[in-house]
Amino acid sequence: MNSIDNYIIVGGGLSGLCLAYQLSKIDINATIIEGSSRLGGRILTTKGKRDTPLELGATWFSDMHSNVLQLIDELGLSKYPQYSKGISLFETNSFEPPQKFNIPESQDPSWRIKGGTQTLTDELAGKLSDNKIHLNSKIISIKASNSYLELESANGKVYKGKKVILCIPPELISRIKFTPELPFEVNDILPKVQTWMAGAVKFVLEYDEPFWRDNGYSGMLFSHVGIVSEMHDHTNLEETKYGFTGFLNGGSARYSKEIRRNYVLQHLSKLLGDKANYSTFYDDKIWTDEFIVHDSNSMLRAHQNNGHPLLQKTYMNERLFFCNTETATEFSGYMEGAIRSSISLFEKLK
Repeated sequence: MNSIDNYIIVGGGLSGLCLAYQLSKIDINATIIEGSSRLGGRILTTKGKRDTPLELGATWFSDMHSNVLQLIDELGLSKYPQYSKGISLFETNSFEPPQKFNIPESQDPSWRIKGGTQTLTDELAGKLSDNKIHLNSKIISIKASNSYLELESANGKVYKGKKVILCIPPELISRIKFTPELPFEVNDILPKVQTWMAGAVKFVLEYDEPFWRDNGYSGMLFSHVGIVSEMHDHTNLEETKYGFTGFLNGGSARYSKEIRRNYVLQHLSKLLGDKANYSTFYDDKIWTDEFIVHDSNSMLRAHQNNGHPLLQKTYMNERLFFCNTETATEFSGYMEGAIRSSISLFEKLK
């Protein structure tokens, strides 16, 4: 018979890792079950050929995000402001040159984490017991017993927990089979909770030199006509490694990665000059897969049903909890929301 864990956390993204970290500080070693092959969720930092940290997932936070600031300080991490000095570009249509504008120096900048956002989740994971983390274990069913919940994964593994916290997007929760079923109103709302980043296509580029800065450009771009819809300078804190990160338009997802790369370089070379063609590294991430669902339900609006009251309740005889950035009542969809949801639930559990 499988042992019964006191706490099982489903989902190894920021909310799940932060909750496990909070519990570890009061000597509770929660078990984390992650469906994919890695931890981090929507935080994903890749490295270029020059070892430049490049963000394919969550990137920025502000001084309003007090819990992010406190956590990175507690973990000994450093922040630095997003570069915005110089000429920025805005393409409104294809038959006119881009508009040029300058962003004034801000007293409240957007911040980035030194070494990449993934250092945050890596540091949290490093505080936890490795043998309590299970990857490649996508939960497909949760069944109630007299004194515990039984979880079954797609690979046939069974886990048992006295309390189970679902730290995955509500839309993914809606695809789990519950026995007995969750209340009708909960089943109805779960697939209607918009998942932040779902459907987005994010890209990164690395270069040997910051040619755009040398030419007086900030690296910031917004476009209504090219494949790149939004872009920002992604040079590291030490200003020794250089690149861009940004978003591609939704239609780009139908192309192969190689075609997307070619279109991106064509778009940027037209705006920033021929040197844009000579990148040392390109990568992108389509945020639509089995771990972050993006339905054809186009009626979903940004933050729709995020923080819904039904997501704050406990189910299956006070054994099942929801904890995720989309369940947060403030800053839902952001890293701050993920941390706030975990702290809020931790206060209830301890």
